[in-house]
Amino acid sequence: MFFVNQRWLGGMLTNFVTIKRRIERLRELEQILANEQTVAALTKKEVAGLQREKDKLEKYLGGIKDMENLPDAVYIIDPRKERIAVAEARRLGIPIIAIVDTNCDPDEVDFIIPGNDDAIRAVRLLTSRIADAVIEGRAMIKDETGEEVEEEAAMTASGEQEEPVVTEAEFVAVNEEGEDQNPRGRSS
Repeated sequence: MFFVNQRWLGGMLTNFVTIKRRIERLRELEQILANEQTVAALTKKEVAGLQREKDKLEKYLGGIKDMENLPDAVYIIDPRKERIAVAEARRLGIPIIAIVDTNCDPDEVDFIIPGNDDAIRAVRLLTSRIADAVIEGRAMIKDETGEEVEEEAAMTASGEQEEPVVTEAEFVAVNEEGEDQNPRGRSS
């Protein structure tokens, strides 16, 4: 999962092409500094400058280094502090999931999680639950596409069947008449 745990750089979503170029530069610096022959050919000052540039890029872009496309959703801890991230996600139409405290505007957030965004334990708990839900959702998608999930395959092979904690219910948007707004061949 991709993350930004330092300052949100302006344009990280809206100017993603430039950010991708900086990520390419980070990879290039990693290759240069990993090659001992290249490092030996440079002066100490040049190596220190390259290392400093690599560390700075790693600090700000390390969490999104492997991100090829824009994200499908953004999870933000403090939308008031990270207003640049909120503005960029809104401009691009990316759904925002955020922990909203009493000092934040809930109108800017698509999926509100009421909570204290200043308490480390609360943030850790909510973030771990979100991460678990993402992992579970990815496993369900793999299962629906025909790929076997290793745990389920092992249970079936051993003859054990565990009751599912969550049934196969899904969120369905309905209109005023109660009809499915997005029918995609779902079974009712």
